Amino acid sequence: MRSARLIPRSRPAVVLVAHGSRDPRAAASTEALARAVRRDRPEWTVRASYLDHAGPRPLDVLAALPGGSRAVLVPLLLTAAYHGRVDLPAVIRDASSLPVRVTATDVLGPASPLLLAAVTRRLPPDGLDAVVLAAAGTRDDTARGTIGDAATALGRHLGLPSAVSCASGPGERADEAVRRLQRAGARRVGMAAYFLAPGLLYDASARAAREAGAVAVAEPLGDAPELVRLVAARAESVLSGSLATAA
Repeated sequence: MRSARLIPRSRPAVVLVAHGSRDPRAAASTEALARAVRRDRPEWTVRASYLDHAGPRPLDVLAALPGGSRAVLVPLLLTAAYHGRVDLPAVIRDASSLPVRVTATDVLGPASPLLLAAVTRRLPPDGLDAVVLAAAGTRDDTARGTIGDAATALGRHLGLPSAVSCASGPGERADEAVRRLQRAGARRVGMAAYFLAPGLLYDASARAAREAGAVAVAEPLGDAPELVRLVAARAESVLSGSLATAA
């Protein structure tokens, strides 16, 4: 488990909060995103943290802050499901005993122009006639609805028929979504990834899509430049508001 590093008080801390995974590729991807945000916003101290499996936990990073520091938690989540509704508020409650000011931003979804651009970046530039947006899935009906909205928006953005698949919970799996589009006449179906990092559920979606005949399978979003800008925008929206309030 990684240990939290002591963070200087002179600048705000932006703490990326990922789900966490037993798959080491997921943490490597999150660290790459943290490095990219750090390069983009050198005036911030940027750290990665994890709700499960890998470390450090968000509270470990917050506890390493000097007293009086300002910290913004940016949840690396694409839907406001359980982790966004329950785990993040719990972190903020637990941090109330620390001598730091902690605020959390909204999750990275639902789909926005920046998020759609990041998803599109991972697809081939042309040659597809339909696309499946593959996601991890959730049992939260509202959150699952935002994934469907993202698939619709992606199809509109690309000018292609689209479908959504979920690797867990209710909904079509990637192979089922690919085959449905094929039955509707699509010959070159691609799988877009509504995943931030690789892991078991992404691998399951990619494998199922390929077995069903998908001609392209996109990589997770990782440190796509548009995702870096989205993370920075989430943090800036909180920090600028705090600065205005302080003034």
